[in-house]
Order: sequence, then structure tokens, then C-alpha cells
Amino acid sequence: MYSRLAAQPLRRSWAPAVRAVSSVGRTSIADSFRYHSDEPTGDRSQPPVPMTFVKADGSTHSVNAYVDQTFLQAALDHGMPIEAACAASCACSTCHVYLDDASYRQLPEPEDKEYDMLDQAFFPKPTSRLACQIKVKRTLSGATVTLPKATRNMAVDGYVAKPH
Repeated sequence: MYSRLAAQPLRRSWAPAVRAVSSVGRTSIADSFRYHSDEPTGDRSQPPVPMTFVKADGSTHSVNAYVDQTFLQAALDHGMPIEAACAASCACSTCHVYLDDASYRQLPEPEDKEYDMLDQAFFPKPTSRLACQIKVKRTLSGATVTLPKATRNMAVDGYVAKPH
């Protein structure tokens, strides 16, 4: 059994890239990550799924996401100031978002690991989720995703998470 597991290559979905400064003057960990592959994420053979992101300052941004992308990937593709300190491994709450009620009800209940991380989030609400754990579906067309005013990041600003 050990040899079978050891023979499998590790799959890493994130890699360090150029660090950028967010609109509030802080370095966003998510700005420091891009995908290993140059291939875009999500099923691009299907029409895009329209969504709206609401930044902490109240500004709204209509974006096109693709089926099977995570909400985090869609946010990063469109330059939203969202962090991913754990490199989307569900080990932090920096990609915490609020969903509109209708979209939240369409999703399966979060797993215990996600609930544990949401317990660490600042300002949780009944419709809080981690953007790295939600996949875009056609039925989520028109979803509104609101970014919280703050996130809990145990790393120092400028820290770049290393893939594991």
C-alpha cells in the first residue's frame, strides 16, 4: 500500500507568482497565487455563469464564472481582493464570503472542516461560506457574493503561503 501511494505524484493547484497590493494598501495573499497550469479553470465549453461580487466598500462587480470553478478561482480571475492564505486547502478562513439567501440554499451543507474554519472567521453570518469550498453551478446564475470587511489571517502581511 505504501508503494502505491508513494508512486502517485502530488497534485498542487497553486503556485507563487508576483505579489500585488490590494486596493486597501495591504498585500493580499491571494494576489500572490496563480495556478500551476496556464490552463484556465472551469468548463469553458459551456456559457459563463454571471455572478456579482460585492467588495467590502460596497462596490459591485459583475463577473462571468465557469461551471466547476470554485468561487475563489472566479474571484481571483477577476481581481477581487480576496485572500487565500492556506492556498485553498480549507485550513484558514481568509476566503470567507457571504452568499445571498437563494444561492446559499442551493448548496450542500458545509462539511465539518469548513464549519471549523468558519468558526475562526470574523463577522460570520448564517450564509457564510469559504469561497475555496464552493463550486460554480449553472443553477447559481446571478449569485451575489459579498466579501466581509475583514478576514482573520494568522500570517504576517506579505507572507506567501507555500504549496504543500
